[in-house]
Amino acid sequence: MAHHPALRSRLTGAARHAARVVRAELASPSESTAALFGGARSRWVRLLPYVVAVGLVASLLPVSVTVLTQDYGLNGALAGALATAQSAPLLLAVRRPMHAWWIVFAADIGTAFALLGADGTEGRTWPWTPMAVVGYLFLMAALGLREPRRRLVAVWLATGAAGLMFELVSQRLSDGVHLLLFVLSGVVLVLTGALRERDDVRRRLLVQETISEAERAQRTLLEERTRIARELHDVVAHHMSVITVQADSAPYRIEGLPDAAREEFASIAAGARESLTEMRRLLAVLRSDGAGGERTPQPGLDRAQQLVEATVRAGVPAELSLQSGLDGLPGTVDLSAYRIVQEALANVVRHAPGAPTRVSVASDGAHLTVLVVNGPPSGPVSPLESTGTGHGLVGMRERVRLTGGTLDTGPLPDGGFRVAARIPLAPEPPRPAGPAGPAEPTGSTEPSGSTGHSGSTEPSGSAGHSGSTEPSGSAGHAGSAEPAHPTERTEDGS
Repeated sequence: MAHHPALRSRLTGAARHAARVVRAELASPSESTAALFGGARSRWVRLLPYVVAVGLVASLLPVSVTVLTQDYGLNGALAGALATAQSAPLLLAVRRPMHAWWIVFAADIGTAFALLGADGTEGRTWPWTPMAVVGYLFLMAALGLREPRRRLVAVWLATGAAGLMFELVSQRLSDGVHLLLFVLSGVVLVLTGALRERDDVRRRLLVQETISEAERAQRTLLEERTRIARELHDVVAHHMSVITVQADSAPYRIEGLPDAAREEFASIAAGARESLTEMRRLLAVLRSDGAGGERTPQPGLDRAQQLVEATVRAGVPAELSLQSGLDGLPGTVDLSAYRIVQEALANVVRHAPGAPTRVSVASDGAHLTVLVVNGPPSGPVSPLESTGTGHGLVGMRERVRLTGGTLDTGPLPDGGFRVAARIPLAPEPPRPAGPAGPAEPTGSTEPSGSTGHSGSTEPSGSAGHSGSTEPSGSAGHAGSAEPAHPTERTEDGS
């Protein structure tokens, strides 16, 4: 018995806390005043809540007035006021269901008290009339589609508390309709609340997928730029090593050099060695884990024939047209052209197996033109790989931007695809890169009208690769399951 006061105190405290929570939730304003189904794409779905609300008000209001006056024997003016307060706020429930609930709830309680003294209440539904039950359930549906879970529980408990109160007021008049409304309102709140939460979860997932896609595109772009930077280290380091050796050996190769010239050559050699050291430090930062460099020179167009032969062995009929006299290309141009051919052929094998492909590399003295054109697949498209890393077209764009050239990619009318790059042979500053992200178009990176190669009469496009099951900007690069020669990289060029 000694523990009963303590238990009673805890129960009382819990009840007071629950009452405060319910009161706070009922007094809180709605988080949104947008119309129910306002975000729906269909205009008819957006209008549906208004149509239902108007229909309910138009039917419930006159029926309520008639029933209250003729069946329950309530005064006509009072019946009209109570029926209006019970029905008209349903129009407000489309945008502000919590405000409408306060009005309807108070009107239902007022009607129940008014019917206590009416002549026709005996033997009829009380404390809630049938019309009040119908309107209240619609109001519960509006609340469930808008308000958070705790507020719905508070409304449901308030509904049950009001019914219990009237049960205590008059058990003779009560016919159990308050229990029926309590159960039905709970069911409606659970169903509509579940629908709302499902839509909220779906909306959050959609937002998260959009963010993830943007992050994935950003990561792909940065990874490709890092890869290009590592490869460029090999090309530039070779030239810096040559400068260092020539500057160091100049005083021994050239007789009669003045002291000032010897000091100048020594300064040049020291600067070149310092640049090589800084490049190696940068490479250590850019090198990903486990990406140790092979001691093999970076490939060039002299190995384009090997790419084509490997593509043919992969089941793609390909041919190469390589202009003679391309041996003296700058290292960055030679490497970029090779990688563009490699990635374009890999995309053909991956997304258009069996399609006849033509590779053309030519120079007009000022620019190098690389053209890879494939026809439609020879049969029903069944990509050999569906898990590309999305580096293919991204890598091509970055390499062309690095050299100051232009790139044009797109589908052909016959169902094929074309990749055309035009790279200047003279050193040019790289084109300024815009903000990295998924907003970069998948088509041409040059102004409209420039096809990116000379002499081509094939129309360009800006869609994804024919037969691809992936977005065109994510077709993959030759580094992942490439049919051509494997990527090779050297730690430094010295």
